[in-house]
This record gives sequence, structure tokens and C-alpha cells, in this order.
Amino acid sequence: MRPAHEAGAQLDDTDLVRLRAYGTSHEVAAGDILFAPGEPNENFVVIETAAVDVERPGTPDAPAALLSTHGPGQFLGELNLLTGQTPYLTARVSQAGAVTLIDKEAFARLMREDARLSDRILRMFVARRAYLRSGEGARSVEILGSRWCSESSALRTWAARQQVPHLWLDVDTTKGAALASAVQAGSLDLPVAIALGRIERNATPTSLAAMLGLQADHHDDTVRDVVIIGGGPAGLAAALCSASEGLDTLLLEGKSIGGQAAASARIENYVGFPSGIAGGELTSRALVQAHKFGAQVSNPCAVTGLSSVDGDLSVELESGSRVLTRCVVIASGAHYNTLPLDDWTQYENTSIFYAATELEARACAGGPVVIVGGANSAGQAAIFLAEAGSSVTLVLRGTDLEARMSRYLAGRVRAHPDITLSTATSVTALHGSRSLEAVDVQDASGTVTMLPCVGLFCFIGASPITDYLGEAARDAHGFVRTDRDLQPHDLGVMWQLMGREPLPYETSIPGVLAVGDVRAGSVKRVAAAVGEGSAAVASVHRLLASSGHALRRPQPA
Repeated sequence: MRPAHEAGAQLDDTDLVRLRAYGTSHEVAAGDILFAPGEPNENFVVIETAAVDVERPGTPDAPAALLSTHGPGQFLGELNLLTGQTPYLTARVSQAGAVTLIDKEAFARLMREDARLSDRILRMFVARRAYLRSGEGARSVEILGSRWCSESSALRTWAARQQVPHLWLDVDTTKGAALASAVQAGSLDLPVAIALGRIERNATPTSLAAMLGLQADHHDDTVRDVVIIGGGPAGLAAALCSASEGLDTLLLEGKSIGGQAAASARIENYVGFPSGIAGGELTSRALVQAHKFGAQVSNPCAVTGLSSVDGDLSVELESGSRVLTRCVVIASGAHYNTLPLDDWTQYENTSIFYAATELEARACAGGPVVIVGGANSAGQAAIFLAEAGSSVTLVLRGTDLEARMSRYLAGRVRAHPDITLSTATSVTALHGSRSLEAVDVQDASGTVTMLPCVGLFCFIGASPITDYLGEAARDAHGFVRTDRDLQPHDLGVMWQLMGREPLPYETSIPGVLAVGDVRAGSVKRVAAAVGEGSAAVASVHRLLASSGHALRRPQPA
């Protein structure tokens, strides 16, 4: 059995010779298990003369399934070998022979040193992950929930953003009800995550991440070169650039990878993508790049404080543990603003959304939706949802659509037959029982109109996430000031003792940099955030050099 996603996976003799230089040869017998769900997998496996079946274990509602068979000249594994995710499949030897095992450190060296092999392996890893997310392998992780449950929606969104192969089952469907009966789960248990032979009731992104091994170990006193707080475009760019240059890099993301960019249905003004690219796809590619170069990513992992310990910086975590580091890059972005309306939280995640992706479009199922906001994110959402079959009303407080929206996008909004533009209006009330059914919209004259609405999309800006920063200097709106924007009163005695000016992107706290949307004066665009995150790594190197810390890992070829 060799599914379509395996096409092109065959290695030639030259590839095999180069791979053998990184590993050791081992004889395996029929029935041997090379890796199994829930057990650490430390090796990249190259098959020399054996044959190996990759199987999905059985679940409460489905028997075990054979996903693929690998033979001589092929290799095992997918993106979990880069992310550190615990295996959720079984690799069983079906025909005795020889394999080459490449351990974790040697595999990381291979990915840095051999561009040709690295590219081939990475392409196949990505293809296999896509296959697992859409095929039978998705049942390796099952999420049982309800579309009316905000916690269920949050868990489903996190798994999708993290590219975790999973199957979503709504308890209100026949299959979902059957699974609920099989695991004896009631409404108070939702959401339920089923993986690795375990059943996690009232599952959260944090508990599922821990179950799958997607959180880095924060319980040692290793001092890292750089810790990056925030997994949006700026944080991802900083992570992949610092890791690619040999720095010991850890990225901490409090919610889900991609930030607000991942919520964008299509980004059309990013260099190199003339046809545009979905925000989630762009940030997921960046995440793969960061993993490729050896960056560790812990998500979700909320930061609660920042302090100094014996000359190093201590990043305090919500779990109560800490991470020690020589430099910190703040890229925590901002959180979405909301409307001050009754019952707002009741409808969040089930009928009120801050993103317009395939998940939200399916939740609205072509019904009428209302979008609040006048910037590019609102325009992109309007086009996307209208193309997905919904009738869209775009509610704008002002009268000029082009005041904050790019001209090309405003033109598309005006021209689309399924988008109604409602200017000088605001949403004043929400109506519905289990989910949103209608909203009240009031115009400048005070006239109120009730609009049918199965989904309200809110794009009215965001406020910086800086609660954990303590003494860092901020502007009047809470955004973090850096380098030339710092005022003399922002720089205390410590700066005088150091005898230097703040480096580019450095905040009023020495060794702490800020990039992206959280930084005062930043341009709120994905391209600008990526540029800042990349450029900040130069300041990280200067900070490490000034403190006498040389590069500890070899530069990639």
C-alpha cells in the first residue's frame, strides 16, 4: 500500500549514502515497533532493506487502520520530528531487514548542513502532515464538542492553527452522539479530546498540547540565548532568523500561532505572492521554517511577568515555572477590541468571531453575516464570506470606506453583489437563544433596523498585550517605546552605568526588544512585522557579544 502522498519519496543511492553518514545501521525483525503512540521518538528512520507499516491505532468509534507501507529507499516520519510532538501513529516492521537510525542531534545537523536533502525531507514532511489532516490519519486525535460551546470552538481553532491532525465531531450529529455514548461523555464534559489511548474531558488547548508533547520543558535552569514572546509574523520571523543563525531560541505563544495575521482570509499585499495568500497558510509555513532551523515552540504558553535574575532575564509563565534567557524579543501583538453590548461573551466563538477563515465560514453555513469595521481586515473578511455564500452587511461608523481601507479592496467591496455597505451606523444589540440570530443596527438619525445574522465579525482594532511587562516605557495608548522613541526619563541609572544608547528595537529594559504591532510607531502590516522581527536579531547578536556570549551552536551551511 503506497498512498498518493508518498509519490516522490523514493531516495536515490546518492541520497542514501549521504544519510548513512549521519546515522547507524540496525537490523530489525518482523513485528518490531519503531515508534508507537505516546512514546518518545528520538530517531529519523531510513529504510534500507526492510518494509514498515504505518498504522493508526483504534479509537472508541473506529478500528485501527493501515495508512501506508514504506519500503527500501524511503524514510519514516512527518512534521512531528521537527516540532517534538509525541508520535500518534505506530510504525511496525512487516518485513525484516536493515534500517538506518539518525538520532535527534544528528538529524538537526542534517537539516542545517545538507540543503538538498533538507528540502526533500521537508517537502515530504509537509505533504504527509497534509495527508494526515485530511485522511484517515486525522482520527489519531478526535475532538468531541458542540458548536454552541465556546470552549469547544476554541480548542478546535487551536488544533487547526497548530496543524494538529484531528477529527472534529459535533455531539449534535449522529456520529458525535455515538462517540459521546462510547466514551460516556455528557454535556458537562465537553470538549473531550481523545488521543494516544487517553480520554481528556473538559480539554483545553493547554491540556491537549501537553498530551501531544507540544510544550517545551520549562523546568530546568538552562539559560537560553533568546526567548521570543508571541507567535505572530514578527515573532515567527525573529524565531526562524535567530535559530537559523545558531542561537538557542525558544518561542512562547499564549494562544495560537499566527496571531491576527492567521485570522486573515487573504493577504494580497505581501511581497512574493501576487495572487495573495491566506494568513493561516503564511504563518504555518513560517512555523515550519522556524522548526526546521531548530527553534523550540511552546504553545499555548502564557507569560505573566519579566524580571532580572543574576544578570539574566527571567520570563515568568502562567504555569508557575520560569525560563532564563540573555535576551527577550517581545512580539506579543494585541488583543481584539469588543463592542460594549449585553450578552457579548455568550456568543463569542459560537456566533461572534474575530477571524474569517474556513472554520468560521463553515460555522455560518452561507447564512447572513454582519461585519463591523472599516480597515483591510474587515474588507478581506467581507469578500471571503461573500464568496463562501453568505450575504454580508459591512457596518461602518464613518462615511468614507477608503479612510482606512486600501483603495483596491474598497473597490472590490463596493462592486460585490452580495455585500451591502452600511455607513454611519453601529451595532447596538444582539438577539438569539443558543446562537446569534439577529442584530440591531442604528443609523445617524437614531433609526434602528434589525438584521438577520448568524455570525457577527468584529474588526474594530486591538489593544497591545503588555500586562506582563511591568516597568517598560509605553506611549499614551500602551504601546511599547523603543530606541529613538525613548525619552530621557525612560532611561534610568542602569543605562548610565552601561554607558551606551538603546540598540534598534531595544526597550527601556536593557536586553529586552519589542517588534511588530506591540511596538509604538510600528506599521500594522504583516510585511513590516516580518521585517522588524528579522532585523531585531541583529540587535540580539550585539547584545550577546557585548555580554561576552559567543554563538554556542554551529552556523548552518
